[in-house]
Amino acid sequence: MKAQQEITRHIATHPEPKRSELSTLHELVLSVDPGCKLWYYDGKDEQGKIVANPTIGYGTQVLRYANGKTREWFRIGISGNKTGISVYLLGIADKGHLAKAYGKTIGKASVTGYCIKFKTISDIKLDVLEKAIRFGMENGN
Repeated sequence: MKAQQEITRHIATHPEPKRSELSTLHELVLSVDPGCKLWYYDGKDEQGKIVANPTIGYGTQVLRYANGKTREWFRIGISGNKTGISVYLLGIADKGHLAKAYGKTIGKASVTGYCIKFKTISDIKLDVLEKAIRFGMENGN
């Protein structure tokens, strides 16, 4: 199944209002980078064990592991979970940047080195989230 089909199916599995919010965030990321590569990670490892929440991914980066191996992965991720929504901004070198740049202006959200987590999009300022996403797309590894 192609990534966009998996994403559409995944978003549809969520009850409202989270379904609409995930759809809004999906469109927001695509407005920042319309041609980016789309990913769908089902949250399962190679043995089929659930190790994470399913995540919609955008863009590409190369992960480099300590053993020298590399892997292509997404740069921005969106995941709906039991407590709300997480937006992952991966590959940013300065782990303090997101909190410093967006933490005080984004609204009611938890901002860490790579994640912006909130209960509902009405709790945050979407224009600030868009700036963070744009930064993540442009400044990853």
